[in-house]
Amino acid sequence: MSSLAAYWKANQLRLTPWLFLAPGMFMFAVYVIIPIFQSFSISLYDWDGLGARTFIGFDNYVELTDDEAFYTSLKNNVIWLLLYLLAIPAGLFVALFLNQTVTGIRLYKSLFFFPFVISQVVVGLVFAWFYDPSYGLMNVVLGLFGVEPIAVLADERFVTYGIIAAGLWPQTAYCMILYLTGLNAVDPEQIEAGRLDNAKGWRMLWYVILPQLKPATFIAIVVTVIGALRSFDLISIMTDGGPYGTSRVLAFYMYEQAFSEYGFRMGYGAAIAVVLFLIMMIYIAYFLRRMWREETEGL
Repeated sequence: MSSLAAYWKANQLRLTPWLFLAPGMFMFAVYVIIPIFQSFSISLYDWDGLGARTFIGFDNYVELTDDEAFYTSLKNNVIWLLLYLLAIPAGLFVALFLNQTVTGIRLYKSLFFFPFVISQVVVGLVFAWFYDPSYGLMNVVLGLFGVEPIAVLADERFVTYGIIAAGLWPQTAYCMILYLTGLNAVDPEQIEAGRLDNAKGWRMLWYVILPQLKPATFIAIVVTVIGALRSFDLISIMTDGGPYGTSRVLAFYMYEQAFSEYGFRMGYGAAIAVVLFLIMMIYIAYFLRRMWREETEGL
């Protein structure tokens, strides 16, 4: 028996999982890890994506500090992040409502699940029609109460909040699915023990159910934070960054600078992408550290 065959026989149980993981790890490295380092490398150059590169060091990052459009995009991303987190408690309460055995519950589940399966482009178009100041449903209803039409997507004061409201619709549905899955794993014995201890309503939810939903909550937070920070498609469909660039976020501003007719500045766009990546990593690292601490303290 060759040495390689002998080594495989002796270490088969230890090596087999790595063989199954290897294709996924390779794809993750090629399409995620390597592009991250490439983006940082490109951000150190002045480059239009076609011609020769000119190394300029950290000049792109220095320019960001004086870019008013960058600060507007960053502010909008913060607003997105704070308001997008509303999808988590909303998804929880919808899941609690749907986790019942009542007549027609399957129909209700289908209606709440529907926003998750449709494209973000469709969501953007639906809400653009909904906000239309001439014939949109929102302004038709406001007109019944004598309120003048509001051009949500053309008003600098409301445009970001209007787009976020559109994004919350499918994001709430996604969080609902996570919590419905988590509720199926809730220990019924703990529920019964809580009832014996006279835990009802909010006390039952806070002290018995929510602690068992921590894994679902963690996933919901991470996915929602990532969704808020990488928001792009709804903005592109509903406003294209307008009016006057006031609805831009970092991902959309990166696209404008790197790929649109306004820019073709690959290095500057890559610098924006690096900043966005670092912000995302800070939030995710914080939640991972917090979850790890809670898990280790519970052992």
